[in-house]
Amino acid sequence: MNEDGGPRRIPFRAMVPNAVTVLALCSGLSGVYFAIRGEWEKALAAIVIAGVLDGMDGRIARLLRAQSRFGAELDSLSDNIAFGTAPALILFLWSLHAAPKFGWTAALALAVCCALRLARFNAGLDAAEQPHKSAGFNTGVPAPAGAGLAFIPMFLWLVTGSSWFQAWYVVMPWALFVALLMISSIPTYSWSSIRIRSSWRLLALAGIALLGAALLTAPWYTLLIVAAGYLLMIPFALASYARVKRRRATAARRT
Repeated sequence: MNEDGGPRRIPFRAMVPNAVTVLALCSGLSGVYFAIRGEWEKALAAIVIAGVLDGMDGRIARLLRAQSRFGAELDSLSDNIAFGTAPALILFLWSLHAAPKFGWTAALALAVCCALRLARFNAGLDAAEQPHKSAGFNTGVPAPAGAGLAFIPMFLWLVTGSSWFQAWYVVMPWALFVALLMISSIPTYSWSSIRIRSSWRLLALAGIALLGAALLTAPWYTLLIVAAGYLLMIPFALASYARVKRRRATAARRT
């Protein structure tokens, strides 16, 4: 109820980011629908679209000053389904169902570890000390990135046409590896902490335009390169965070 005794009204701008989050959720679930039909490219495209929408909702909320606890919880639930449950089901329908044993277990591991990673993230939102976040790093691999890494065998299958990448004995250990990355405590780069020099702004915009064009003309090659690049950046993130820890330790000794 508002001050006049009438029903409380929510401004439309407060619903926009939540609507984008719901669209991401629907897109992720649509990936499962396409996988059931054996339309693998559409299934992957649906997860990619969910990732794009997931990257937009938080920024839209900050732009419109429409952040809310409800939106944060909805975003977490959407991420769990779109980047945990849906990829696990897609990989199971595509490859892991052929495993004589433990195929479903591997798919469950991917979905469960995504849920655990998101639960850890939510539990740490109000923590007073967050060493990784304060240094501009994530703890473990984020859910959208984890989904992208989990699909590397599918990207390779689409690019090369080799059935070897679809074999359950290739996909199963890879899915378990990605699941462990998501719940690990290793520092990974956070996109929100990236700062671009003003003199590089035009080059960055040109690069984004070229990336968009590459996604439209050769999506699976491009996504494979992006996923592989992210994977290769993890050792550099470990080294960068180690330097941050050393600087902090040195500063603490001086004080």
